[in-house]
Amino acid sequence: MYQLDYKPPYDWKWMFGFLAGRAVSGIETVSETHYCRSFALDNHQGLLTLVPDEAACQLNVTLSAGLQPVASEVLQRIKQLLDLDCQPQTILESLGDLSAARPGLRLPGCMDTFEQSIRAILGQLVSVAMAAKLTSKLAQTFGEPLAQDPDWRLFPTPERLALLRPEQLKALGMPLKRGEAIIHMARLMVEGKFAHNRPADVEHGVKVLTTYPGIGRWTANYIALRGWQASDVFLPDDYLIKQRFPGMTPAQIRRYAERWKPWRSYALLHIWYSDGWVPSTSEPSELVNGKITGIQ
Repeated sequence: MYQLDYKPPYDWKWMFGFLAGRAVSGIETVSETHYCRSFALDNHQGLLTLVPDEAACQLNVTLSAGLQPVASEVLQRIKQLLDLDCQPQTILESLGDLSAARPGLRLPGCMDTFEQSIRAILGQLVSVAMAAKLTSKLAQTFGEPLAQDPDWRLFPTPERLALLRPEQLKALGMPLKRGEAIIHMARLMVEGKFAHNRPADVEHGVKVLTTYPGIGRWTANYIALRGWQASDVFLPDDYLIKQRFPGMTPAQIRRYAERWKPWRSYALLHIWYSDGWVPSTSEPSELVNGKITGIQ
C-alpha cells in the first residue's frame, strides 16, 4: 500500500459524490469511502483502489500487481485526479467569501487526458447520467477486458477508436457528428498531435481544441478544466453559470470572473455547487482597460 499526503481541508464526500455521478460501469466503482478503477499505462494494466484516511490527511492507495512496475507514474496520475497537490489555504484566501461555504472543494482532474476528452465529447448536450451510460457502452464495446479480471474493462485506446467508422459509434446512441469528433481526436492522439499534457499557454491550447471537429468552446474549456487540470479556466457559456449571472452576457460574465484570477477554475466549482449564490452588487463595478474594478 502507498500513502499520498494532502493538505486539509478536503471534502472527500463531495469529491467521491462527483466521481460517483460520472462513474463508468465496468471501469469505475465509487462509494462514500472508496474509489476503484481499472487503468492501463504503457503495457501495464490493473486495478487501483483509493481510500482516504482523513485523520492522517493521507490517501491510501492499493495497486494490483500489474500496475506495480509503473507505480510512480500511476501515483502521479492519482494526484492529478484528486488534486492532491493543491494548496487550499492560498486558494481560500484568494477567493474569500466565495469559498467560505465549501472550503474543502478540490478540482476533479483525471487519470488520462485522452479518456477525459472523449468523456467530455460524450457529455455534450446530455445529462451527466446519460454521458456515463454512453461511456460505459463505449468501454464495453471497444475496450479490452482487464487481463487479470475480465469482469473489468479498460477504456478504449486511441489506436482502437481511430480505426472505427462513425456509424459504429452512432449505433451506441450518439449523433454521427459526435462519433466523427471522437474518431478525429483518437487519430490526433495516435499521430502525436493531441496535447496530452497541459500546454504552457492554456488559452492558446483551448483555441486549438476548438479547431477540431465537434469541439466547441464549452467542451474545449471543460477538457482544459479536467483533462489538463488547469487552475484558471472559467465557463461563461455554461448553462448553470448563466443562470447564476442573470441578465449578463457571457462576455460580461467572463469579465466579472477576472477578479478570481488565477483560480477561476476553483471559483467556477464554488459557483456551480453553491445554491443561491448571486454576483455581488454592493459596490459598483466598471470595466477599465479591459479589467473589472470595484468589488474584488
